[in-house]
Amino acid sequence: MPVLDRIRVGSAPDSWGVWFPDDPRQVPWRRFLDEVAEAGYRWIELGPYGYLPTDPARLRDELAHRELSVSAGTVFTALHRGPEVWDATWRHVREVAALTQAMGARHLVVIPEFWRDPATGERTESPTLTPAQFADLARGLERLGREVRDAFGLDIVVHPHADTHVDTEENVVRLLDATDADAVRLCLDTGHYAYCGGDSLRLIETYGERLGYLHLKQVDPAVLAEVVRDATPFGEAVRRGVFLEPPRGLPEMPPVLHAAQALGVDLFAIVEQDMYPCPPERPFPVARRTRRFLAACGA
Repeated sequence: MPVLDRIRVGSAPDSWGVWFPDDPRQVPWRRFLDEVAEAGYRWIELGPYGYLPTDPARLRDELAHRELSVSAGTVFTALHRGPEVWDATWRHVREVAALTQAMGARHLVVIPEFWRDPATGERTESPTLTPAQFADLARGLERLGREVRDAFGLDIVVHPHADTHVDTEENVVRLLDATDADAVRLCLDTGHYAYCGGDSLRLIETYGERLGYLHLKQVDPAVLAEVVRDATPFGEAVRRGVFLEPPRGLPEMPPVLHAAQALGVDLFAIVEQDMYPCPPERPFPVARRTRRFLAACGA
């Protein structure tokens, strides 16, 4: 098995069932940090802003104590709603980007706003953008990429996600073709892309120069077929078990990792298991098995 020396493996609060800054059904942040380090990871994402301490000095000490480093922060944006949302968007982005920069990370993962309420699954807007909304999304992401880089020295990586307007292969390719490669790069989440019918290997092979970051997860094809048939909201799909720990699902991880390695650039590959809500004892053994599997793949 070739060594994947350009791939830096990490994990995230998401793999411990964390979707919100504060939720009694989530593991406490200290337990997450203890367990992610014990499972063998050295890189983590910040997760939802406010879950981990937001004081840079305190967070830096907590991470150093466990020999952990930060790969990225994460923001949700609704830039398809036009210039009128820019000021509110920038206030949120500025908070997260400042902490991300202070932790020495270089990436900001940008997830488009859901068109369903993530808690109730109720549709809040059309799942399809008008041409004007798509233009606002593309131009807004370009502006965000440039301003985040100028102000904080971070690169934004846009994360295609189920139940958002950047989901299917058609929509992802459309966005990549419509945006400046210098301002907007891609965070390919293998599980979300498969969930929405995409082929991660083909995307890496055809748009590899736009790839700036990876999220690793797999789908259960049988559960996914039911989710598609029933038009199940994303949160309910997660509760049904649509995502599996590798190597039990699809896409197969070794070909994706080898294709990413072949790009010849350093890439983070962050495990995001998506298991909210879950019993507090569930995440750690899954995370440890996943880290061992990825090590066996050469990463």
